[in-house]
Amino acid sequence: MTPDDMGTDRGTAAPAKTRVEHLEELGDELAGRGLRVRLALPDGHGPSLHVTNPDASALTENIVAEEDADGWWYRWSWGERLAPAGAVAAAADLVQRVLAAHD
Repeated sequence: MTPDDMGTDRGTAAPAKTRVEHLEELGDELAGRGLRVRLALPDGHGPSLHVTNPDASALTENIVAEEDADGWWYRWSWGERLAPAGAVAAAADLVQRVLAAHD
């Protein structure tokens, strides 16, 4: 694992949140809203949060947490920024809206 995978803050001695911790935080928020979540930790790949609408199982997405020059971000599976990791409720709002079933 690299320091980025572990979530160490290169500028201070205090550890920052890890990718997994960010994803767990978002997962808890989404689960509380009734979505099905599963943290995936595949060998050779970074962790991701698999999110499914339990009322429409075709509505699913994998979310990742990555750090860049602007800080930690939640990202969609295709790499586009979803929301800053510090804005868990805003990220959950968007995921919930995207995975909502419409008649």
